Amino acid sequence: MDPTHRGPEVFGHDNDGYGEDTGRRRSRDPLSTEFGQPQQQARVVQLFPGDFLLTVNPVDGSEVELCPPGEQPAAPVRRTPAERTDRERAAAPPVPPGPPSPQLPLLERAEERERLVRLLARGRSVRLTGPAGSGRTALLNAVAADCADLAPDGVVRLSGHKRTATDMLYGLYEAVLDAPLLRPDRAALLEQVRGIGAVVVLDDLEFGGTALEELLDATPECAFLLAATPDIAAPTADSHLEEVFLAGLGRSASVELLEQVVERSLTEDEANWAGDLWFESEGLPLRFVQAGALLRQRDMLRTDPTAYDEQGYFDGRPADDSFDAFGQDTDGHDVPLPSLGEGAAPAALLASRLSGPARDTLHFAVALGGEVPHQAHLPALVGDTHADAALGELAGCGLLSPAGSRYRLAAGVLAQLEAAGYGEDAADRARTAAQHYAWWSGHPSVTPARAVAEADAIIAAMTQLVPGDGAGQASAAVLLARSAAPAFAAGLHWGGWEKALRLGQEAARIAGEVAEEAYFHHELGVLALCTGNLDRARAELEASIGMRGALADKSGAVAGRRALALVSDRSGGQGPGSRPSGDEASAARFEESARPPVAIPVSGPKAVPRRSEDETALISRVVPAAGTGASGGRKAAVLGGPRRNLVAAGAGVVLAAVLGTVVTLGMTSSSDAQDGGGVTTEQPADEDGIDGGFPADEPTDASTPRKGSSSGSPSAPGPSGSRITPSGSGAPSTGSTGPSDSPSSSGRPPTGRPSTPGTPTKSPTKSPTKTPTSPAPSQTTTEPPESPSPTETEPTTPDTSVSASGPSATTSESGTTVEPTTAVEPTVA
Repeated sequence: MDPTHRGPEVFGHDNDGYGEDTGRRRSRDPLSTEFGQPQQQARVVQLFPGDFLLTVNPVDGSEVELCPPGEQPAAPVRRTPAERTDRERAAAPPVPPGPPSPQLPLLERAEERERLVRLLARGRSVRLTGPAGSGRTALLNAVAADCADLAPDGVVRLSGHKRTATDMLYGLYEAVLDAPLLRPDRAALLEQVRGIGAVVVLDDLEFGGTALEELLDATPECAFLLAATPDIAAPTADSHLEEVFLAGLGRSASVELLEQVVERSLTEDEANWAGDLWFESEGLPLRFVQAGALLRQRDMLRTDPTAYDEQGYFDGRPADDSFDAFGQDTDGHDVPLPSLGEGAAPAALLASRLSGPARDTLHFAVALGGEVPHQAHLPALVGDTHADAALGELAGCGLLSPAGSRYRLAAGVLAQLEAAGYGEDAADRARTAAQHYAWWSGHPSVTPARAVAEADAIIAAMTQLVPGDGAGQASAAVLLARSAAPAFAAGLHWGGWEKALRLGQEAARIAGEVAEEAYFHHELGVLALCTGNLDRARAELEASIGMRGALADKSGAVAGRRALALVSDRSGGQGPGSRPSGDEASAARFEESARPPVAIPVSGPKAVPRRSEDETALISRVVPAAGTGASGGRKAAVLGGPRRNLVAAGAGVVLAAVLGTVVTLGMTSSSDAQDGGGVTTEQPADEDGIDGGFPADEPTDASTPRKGSSSGSPSAPGPSGSRITPSGSGAPSTGSTGPSDSPSSSGRPPTGRPSTPGTPTKSPTKSPTKTPTSPAPSQTTTEPPESPSPTETEPTTPDTSVSASGPSATTSESGTTVEPTTAVEPTVA
């Protein structure tokens, strides 16, 4: 329950009747369950990225659509100087609890300070390069105070820690312009920042080269003061940046800084020790701040030898050892100076003299890769209600440095603590932090701005868990990403949103949570669509749709298809799986070959012509053009798939009618032939008494012969259903229903070569024959068959047919008449 609002917590209920006894007291914890359902309210936020309307729903996933007319947000307005000051104060790191730390002076930096201010006043951009711990942040703070009135939009403070050039552009846009819930696209962003005139102080720069040039070119009215370490990529060769190098302090300035930290004058031994430390550390101010913390701890030990007993500083000391073993005299009031090695790397020694909560905080910071949780989270993480004071202890020892609105371990401290064994339980600490942040970031009382402020620590916790192989680590990372990603999206920190989604997707894949992996793919697709990366959006959305289809998640699949439709619309409909539009649709055809013609033996005065193989018909289907009207759509539907089905059905009806006619005529011809005589066959039927001819539904290999070719003579059924296939070989071949060892008993002698008695020749199982055609007109005189010319003779397949030159059979009322003839085989219409 919100302590400032004690009304009902369920959305849609007003305060009428509040306080009345309803018979059942509602739970005080909004996260508790009631009837098995969570009481947590979904934090749904609507954003306006470009011309889209993005609904960030942490339960069902984000939905994106084109922004409806009339719902476009108002144009961004410039912040006033007072608003900029308030925003900068809110974005500053919190003041650590406890006694305030002494304000350290800026020593030996006057020359660099004046030069930087002079260059910025002339509109020049400067890159300040110095090693880690050289005091770059302190110098930037001083220069920013001197340049407060130079530009119309004032001074903008940005942090480049784990940020890209695009993040810097959006950070500048949000610092100068007030546009809540509006995130412009790339073109609108460049147009807006081009008119911003400000002095931009950018600390912890982590990119250079072309990316830095793009940032400078996009903001021609801004003067940049960039602070980076020497290991960051340098600007391009044609860059107009001014380079300023920051070195360490001199010996006298280093000793003076050490006295400011200790708040007293140094003894002769301490001054000599400081001189050795200056030579070892090359005058880095951070080393002398930490050395001053060591001297303060030494002073406390000299005053009270038991000052750090409760911290366990002397734990493990043998019982018979005297204080001399720890550098104390017999009185217990003298502690020697730290060694030179301890002064150069003092993190482990400083941490050993801190309180238990402070050391636990360092353990969590090491587990999170140097990111220190906000002081409000320390009591829950450490388990101590006063653990928030640990941040003051760490900052007073010089172990922390500001990074944007938070703190992180100072330069070199992480490596020193890892060497001292602070990273042994990093996996368990990271898992504890992930579980805490998962609960916290999903709580409805946490605003997106607060979640964005902890983005670095949250992402660091996921990074430590995703590659780990410990039990439950991947599942904890999935839960954290599921809770934090919508908060980052609502807070317009889309760089952190993308990192959380990718880490969550990888963790879900490792844990085998397919539903969560589909969710992360969907969110990545929506993010890529909103940022204009259509290829990536299509790939992510298709992966999400496939996974949700396998899981029978209908609502999720529908949301993915809606987003995918927007991707296709933005890409012009030319993506994979999209249909062609315009004139391209009219030219798109799907052509497939018709079924090859079949051989149909026909007898009688009419024969069905056969289509030649080179005249194979094509059945075409025209794809209707996209965007056609109602009449055009109906016409395209008729000319499309249904018409091909109608054509195929009609062809089947015609073929059935032809087959029926053929069977009827064949039966009639067979009965007439039996009454009027038969024809002697040379080749008997097979043993089963079944005609070995080619079946009616199989295509023939013969092509249409030309007129005058004897190879194209028709075959007609003989007596008892036999067929005579004349050819140019001069040997008649007939198939009968039974074996024949002698010439036919017909009174007419055969014109071909007689068969040899007693040696019947079996026909093969299938003997393909020519397709029968209509016979030529009857001839009054018997003429010998024409010999085919070499060019017109069609070779026959060995052992598949027996060819003979003989008469064609015609049916009449008096019987069967055998006449030699040559016929032309027409084609099927």
